Amino acid sequence: MRQLKALALAAAILLPGSAAWAQASQITIARPVSTTAMDPGFLREAATIVDNIFDTLVMRDKAMQLVPGLAESWTSIDDTTWEFKLRQGVKFHNGEDFNAEAVKFTIDRIIDPAAKSPTLSYIRTVAGVDVVDPYTVRIRTTEPDPLLPTRMSRYPAYIVPPGYVKQVGNDGFASKPVGTGPYQLTAFIPDQHVILKANPNYWRGKPSIDQVTWRAIPDGTARITALVTGEVDLIEGVPVDLAPMISSSSDADLVQVKNGGLTIYLGLVMKDKPLDNVKVRQALDMAIDRKGIVDNILKGMATPKGTQVGPADFGYLDIPPPAYDPKKAKALLAEAGFPDGFRIKMQSTLRYMKDGEVAQAIAQQFGDIGVKIDQEVLDWSVYVQQVPRKGPIFMLGWGSTQTLDADAAVYAILRTGEPYSTASIPELDKLLDESRKIVDPEARRTVLHNIQKLAAEQVPLITLYQEDSLYGKAKTLNFEGRPDARIPVFEMSKR
Repeated sequence: MRQLKALALAAAILLPGSAAWAQASQITIARPVSTTAMDPGFLREAATIVDNIFDTLVMRDKAMQLVPGLAESWTSIDDTTWEFKLRQGVKFHNGEDFNAEAVKFTIDRIIDPAAKSPTLSYIRTVAGVDVVDPYTVRIRTTEPDPLLPTRMSRYPAYIVPPGYVKQVGNDGFASKPVGTGPYQLTAFIPDQHVILKANPNYWRGKPSIDQVTWRAIPDGTARITALVTGEVDLIEGVPVDLAPMISSSSDADLVQVKNGGLTIYLGLVMKDKPLDNVKVRQALDMAIDRKGIVDNILKGMATPKGTQVGPADFGYLDIPPPAYDPKKAKALLAEAGFPDGFRIKMQSTLRYMKDGEVAQAIAQQFGDIGVKIDQEVLDWSVYVQQVPRKGPIFMLGWGSTQTLDADAAVYAILRTGEPYSTASIPELDKLLDESRKIVDPEARRTVLHNIQKLAAEQVPLITLYQEDSLYGKAKTLNFEGRPDARIPVFEMSKR
């Protein structure tokens, strides 16, 4: 507590501004990373900010149930067609009308092969959109897709204004986005801040918070200092070592959502030798002491995992991580023809919980079985643009929190040829494709379980652990962490 007060005193001297001077309807949110672009159809980063600028046809309430958004209702017309009845009277921030043409334009620009959307895999089942009338659309899928309404509840399916996008182009839209959401952009300075103001004509009602500023403060101590001095009202990515400081503060609260964060994994570029050898991949998998990493580095604020699928997701199978067994790992390397190990590059960044220390620990553990690691740490702004990943081993966080279905956790990073995937296992591809065609929930659950079993056996990537979501908030801010990891300012208020 004494250290925290010292930090607060230093910040009071060095940092301008204070919550005491801010209007009650204004808040500032500090993030560990900066925003690079805000086109929801081509995101290469978390949708935290665009969530507040755009709307989707379908939304999730606080209980994580699908509820009407820009679509008032949806119905399955046949095995491959869903009809959506759209909300009337909604306008984009620039005054452009929201209608069926906007929905068609939004989806068409994503599924266009020439566009090369990095998140195309989420809606790859969509074959096209037909406009029935100004407020009715039918979305056709290539095969029966029971998840189509869920796919319409997250990026890249945020609805964009056709006229404005055509006017400013994709690059212009990414820096000055316009949506139908509760907040509209007023300022965007890359690597510094994004400022949004309330949309007074929002179809769900005017937001309680008039203005929100999203600031990039990469240093964890600086973020906490900004919180306790009142410079910011909410911080993302609380460092695990500093979480107790917030818990003991009289000015702030720690908000912890168990398994509410990303699942961290090591991607493996399987086309590169020796990662094309399953025994090598299995050896690397069991050379990692996940429990030791979670207990000693992450202070228990994560959960070791053997599957990319989260406990809250449909289709989850409780697969324990492989036992830490360096001796067996060395034996597998010998069987694979590498009795003396080998040298390989591993890329990481500074974006996730103590990922620098985690990467170093894993490199040391790989070294214990003879695998010498050349570590490359890339700045997040560079790392986020590298799709597909070069690796050949790379650390990345992935999640299905916004979809709450196993499909989002596995398809994009395990299916051969997907932008974020460096895996290539034909049998796994077959199961992944099959899972997108099954309507019966129980039959689909079985296939999703088989996907996870096969992935655990063949190790197309190495699942490490799922982070808890950690936030720090001012006691005057009404904020609750959500299982889907969203930060909807519309649901917040100050007291």
